[in-house]
Amino acid sequence: MRLTVNGKPRDVDAAADGADVMPLLGLLQALDVNPRIVAVAINGDVIPKGEFEAAQVREGDAIEIVRMVGGGAS
Repeated sequence: MRLTVNGKPRDVDAAADGADVMPLLGLLQALDVNPRIVAVAINGDVIPKGEFEAAQVREGDAIEIVRMVGGGAS
């Protein structure tokens, strides 16, 4: 499956051969990303954490994954 992840083209193996859709959590797992510490947008729409299980990514989607980083001003 061909996606754009954080602005870069990326080929990701979908769960089923030739599938053009996969679960968001499957994508995060394939990218070795912990879903508890990221925010995700699909085609510009932010996906609430409570909807990660139901969310699907499709061939050609633009995915933005933002990792939460601790810290602050000293």
